[in-house]
Amino acid sequence: MKALVTGGSGYFGTALVKLLRQEGYQVRVFDLNPPEEECEFQQGDIRDLEAVGRACQGVQVVHHNVAQVPLARDRALFDSVNRVGTRNLLQASLAEGVSKVVYTSSSAVFGVPPVNPVVEDTPTVPQEAYGRAKLEGEKLCREFAGRGLDVTIIRPRTILGHGRLGIFQILFEWVRRGYNVPVLGSGDNLYQFVHSDDLARACLLAGAHAGSDCFNIGAQRFSSMRKTLETLTQHAGTGSRVRSLPMALTVVGMKLAYWLGLSPLGPYHSLMYGRSLYFDCGHAR
Repeated sequence: MKALVTGGSGYFGTALVKLLRQEGYQVRVFDLNPPEEECEFQQGDIRDLEAVGRACQGVQVVHHNVAQVPLARDRALFDSVNRVGTRNLLQASLAEGVSKVVYTSSSAVFGVPPVNPVVEDTPTVPQEAYGRAKLEGEKLCREFAGRGLDVTIIRPRTILGHGRLGIFQILFEWVRRGYNVPVLGSGDNLYQFVHSDDLARACLLAGAHAGSDCFNIGAQRFSSMRKTLETLTQHAGTGSRVRSLPMALTVVGMKLAYWLGLSPLGPYHSLMYGRSLYFDCGHAR
């Protein structure tokens, strides 16, 4: 089978392309930048419907990973890339007779959930621009599923893996230098991650699973933010310690630093760093 991976040159896209090739798929990457893996490459912008249409020609499975990430300061890009781009991809997939589309969404669609663990039908109440844009993408997936396109939604928790730490790169750098690292309040909030390789495997399985569906994907073993960071600092042995900061005041400071351009931490990070959010992944299992 031939698979298209949009955003296949990004960190997670690269992991997914590698796994697909290992499993015998022919892979085409659609991205602004060339991929690391040796495979067919079509350069283009997800907002260009004609380019997206060409990328979808002759493929059976589409894995859609292009997204404007939470760190973006231009809110218009959330709409043009995450919503309009997703519509382009779904429209082209339907027109080209693609058998399956797998849409990588985000746990940000849930905002601050009223209860944990979060399941697939927990109410989606995003509280910042990125989460709202990803939810609009999910709505488009359901719209096109109603028009006969087989679409599965994958919602991952915070992605970590070899070679990429995402926003947590900041904390790792502080630990490397021996600086103290913060938790908000007690730090007892349960924080779930997902390994990029496990997420890639979930997307692979979803691509081979007939019927539109939605799956929450996260690690089965996880702990509190404090325990996770304490384990990290003990392992590193650089003298770093975990220190508590007052929740409300720190969140205000994080938001102010972001809007002043002094910190890369976006609104979603200040919203969730000190709060619990973890999935029940029973449906996926």
